[in-house]
Amino acid sequence: MAKIDLKFLDKYDSDITIKTIVCEELSDIFISIRNEDEGFGIWLDKSTAIKFAKTLRTEINKIQEGGSNV
Repeated sequence: MAKIDLKFLDKYDSDITIKTIVCEELSDIFISIRNEDEGFGIWLDKSTAIKFAKTLRTEINKIQEGGSNV
């Protein structure tokens, strides 16, 4: 099986990346946000990650419907 490292690039600055890492021992997900010089990240437990994914999908749907209030 191939080893894949999936990173998401920032829309405006391709030096900034977002990456997710799963820690199976803790059943947590680490979201890393980095640029060339520095970075930070957050740990989410499974239930919080699910809520975050649902919120993200909701916000994406608002953009697709053309009704974003941000």
